[in-house]
Amino acid sequence: MVVLQKVPEVLSGAVEPTILPEGTVKYAHGGLLHLLDAGGKHRLQILQSDSDADVLVAIVPLDQDGFARLDAVFRLLAQLHGRVLPDDKRLTRQKRLRAKRMLQVYDGRVAGASQREIAEVVFRLSRVSRDEWQSAPERFAVMALLRDARKMVDGGYLGLLGRRVLK
Repeated sequence: MVVLQKVPEVLSGAVEPTILPEGTVKYAHGGLLHLLDAGGKHRLQILQSDSDADVLVAIVPLDQDGFARLDAVFRLLAQLHGRVLPDDKRLTRQKRLRAKRMLQVYDGRVAGASQREIAEVVFRLSRVSRDEWQSAPERFAVMALLRDARKMVDGGYLGLLGRRVLK
């Protein structure tokens, strides 16, 4: 989440009005909450503490979430100035693919599909014999995906977009 507030006196040289893009606006405890669809796979959540301010600044607390907030500010600036939005760095391509597969596997299981049927769809596995299925790597992959998907459903999703360890 990005927090926006009125420009402080020390930064009074910033006189260009901040025009936020169209989006869903709700009244929140700390001001106006903007939910902006930044196109495709991007969404920005902004808390505007002073709803009457024309010129705004972003406030970034210097805590462990500071890097993620700076990335969010960068994405907001890119959208405001018509630039290409950078990818969200919190999830790698591999982690996004794994999360997608976990959802597919979990949805299939909830719908009543067998692990073998799930493997045929998710991994585009051709029909194999019962004996081949017992030792197929896709069988073990489906089992691992189901195990991890259950953890996600049970609250593990909360850490999905959490802090990344910087090296």
